[in-house]
Amino acid sequence: MLSPSRQSLGPKNSVATIVQRNIKALTESKRATAAGQSRSHRATDWVARFAGSMPFLILHIVLLGCWIVWNLFPGNPGWDPYPFVFLATVVSVEAIFLSTIVLITQNKMTQEADRRAELDLQVSLLGEHETTRLVQMVEAIVEHLGIEHRWNDLDELKEDLAPEKVLEAIQDQNAKADGE
Repeated sequence: MLSPSRQSLGPKNSVATIVQRNIKALTESKRATAAGQSRSHRATDWVARFAGSMPFLILHIVLLGCWIVWNLFPGNPGWDPYPFVFLATVVSVEAIFLSTIVLITQNKMTQEADRRAELDLQVSLLGEHETTRLVQMVEAIVEHLGIEHRWNDLDELKEDLAPEKVLEAIQDQNAKADGE
């Protein structure tokens, strides 16, 4: 037999079904975002992923090692004698391109994080609104049943949260902390 709280939740998998629905919605959103990307963004993402991988590191170790050994090998007409000026130029140009690609990728990741943060904020505000209404309903039920309570902060809990007021309070607190 299920406990009373478990019975009120419905079938055993109801929570899992909701979670699966949310995961599916987020996955579809990710796919839609990826499908809407330009070729240049997809190429940039691919280069950034490859540049941040072990095969990329191993490839560079092998290539740079071969370059140095080939140009230092006695009797070999090397194209880039020590101190490897041409190698330094090639590696510097590569570093410029890779750092630019990483910055492009980071900017895109920041935009995605901002979208997720906005979604989080909207869901949190909705949850706050629903909780406020539940507190008001519970208080009405308590009053209707004539039950005494000693909740000192009930009036505060019944008030809707004003996000702009919270933001002002945070900014004021930060300004005070910066001024100290």
